[in-house]
Amino acid sequence: MVGIEITELPKEDHLIITITDDGCGMNPEQLQIAIDPFYTSRTTRKVGLGLSLFKQNAEMTGGSFNIESELGKGTKVTAVFGLSHIDRPVMGDLVGTLLLLICSSGGTDYVFKHQTPSGKFGVDTRELKQTLENVPLNNPEVRSFLKEMLQENLEQIQITE
Repeated sequence: MVGIEITELPKEDHLIITITDDGCGMNPEQLQIAIDPFYTSRTTRKVGLGLSLFKQNAEMTGGSFNIESELGKGTKVTAVFGLSHIDRPVMGDLVGTLLLLICSSGGTDYVFKHQTPSGKFGVDTRELKQTLENVPLNNPEVRSFLKEMLQENLEQIQITE
């Protein structure tokens, strides 16, 4: 299971993104070098830019970055961004990204939560699968429904200030 949590706190000028997984985790040595752009545990490429760029982007906005991991239990990455900082990258196509993750997960379950002062929204693929019984999440009708649901709910909690 992969958890993605986004919290927008305009009064504190924070955008907090937390990503968790219940994967194999990292030992202390791996954890120390995990943000090195020239380290990766993957065998398909020689560099691992994701965490190092995530950390750099958060810190460029006056924010912070933290990574915790325990072997056999999983990993938690938290990045705090300056919400209004000019160097904060835009969120991008959140609906499209979530739809891609949900519909092509290859068995990975996702729990997404987004909270703003206007409200909160969440979706859990385990609940979706249970509700849909044997209908796959990448079924065109399900995909269309999910896209509309994500758009509507994320628009409802959008900060309008």
